Parts: sequence; structure tokens; C-alpha cells
Amino acid sequence: MALLALVGCGSGANQSSDNPGGAIIRTPAGDPNGLRGATLDRPYALPAKSLTDTNGNEFNLVTSTKKPVTLIFFGYTNCPDVCPTVMADVASALTKLDKSVRDQVQMLFITTDPARDTGPVIRRYLDRFDPSFVGLTGQLASIKTIAGAVGVPVEGMKKLPSGGYEVGHGAQVLGIGKDDKATVIWLSNAAIGDLAHDFGKLVAENQ
Repeated sequence: MALLALVGCGSGANQSSDNPGGAIIRTPAGDPNGLRGATLDRPYALPAKSLTDTNGNEFNLVTSTKKPVTLIFFGYTNCPDVCPTVMADVASALTKLDKSVRDQVQMLFITTDPARDTGPVIRRYLDRFDPSFVGLTGQLASIKTIAGAVGVPVEGMKKLPSGGYEVGHGAQVLGIGKDDKATVIWLSNAAIGDLAHDFGKLVAENQ
């Protein structure tokens, strides 16, 4: 089954796109590992690119990720619907895990709106969900390159009649193991129980 993962994020938009440029995700009929998310037939290799964390320090996506499991979501703090829902669901799912398991998971939020999302802005936003979440920003061109490498489409700014703008981007959460490859994704409508199940399973598989 093929799923298109590009969705709008802004001004109430939250629909799957038929844009052929969107990321194609293929799920086998049954995952032998028992994961409930969409598994990838060809895992995405996380690029060893650096961004800037909310403290202004360099953060390399490969060498700075120290935990067995890394979760990545591309979004922005002014998103009115999809982003806060996904972040709240991930935070809620993590609370369902034992602390010893939860401590093995690192959540990265990469902004798709670096013009507005400064380090302090991202930090305040993430603290609403979980203070342990890591926020990253950088040049939009670099963010798009990284997103493209892991199958997440980022459209950039789209002006609104009100004078503001929204940012179209893929709303999937990527699950990455200690081999720095994304093998599973969860779409924005994933159940919290399924997220918790899969997070725990990934930790067990990556010890």
C-alpha cells in the first residue's frame, strides 16, 4: 500500500495531498516486527548535517543523537492545528512508557519556519509539551535538504490573504534506530496507544 504523506499545516489545512512530489511510503501487508506505524521498504539514511539547537549550539543529526531511538518531526510553532496535535500525542505516548524506556528516546523538532522560529521561540513552544524535546533551526535551504533526504516534503511559505503565511510540510514522525536509518513513520492521525507501543518496541530492538 502506498501512502502520500504531504499535508498542509496552516490556516486549518490538514489534508492529504495528491502532489506527486510528496514522499511515497510503502507498508508491507504485515510487519514481522509487530510495529503499528508505516514501515519503509527502503529506509531513509539520516544525513550527517548540522543545525542549531535552542541554546545556539551546533547539533549534528548523527553525532549529537546519543540515544538508541530518535524521533524527528518537521513543523513550526505558528502551525494552528497539525503540529501541536502531533507534538502533544508524542508527549502523551512517551508518558505511557516506563521511565527507563522513555529515557532511551530523543525527540527532535526541526522548524520549517526559521524566519519566525528563533531558538527561544522554539524552546517556549516545546516546553508546553515536554522540556526534554530538542528544537532545531537553521537556514531554510538546509532544512529542506535534510527533510528531502528523509522523505519529508517541505513547501516553504505560502502567503495568505490576511497578510500572513502558512508553511506546507509533511506531518509524519520518523522513527530512527541506532544505525541512523528511519525504518518506520507515523502519520498525524496515529493513535497514542500505537505510538507508545512502537516507541517501546523500537527501544527494545535498538539496545
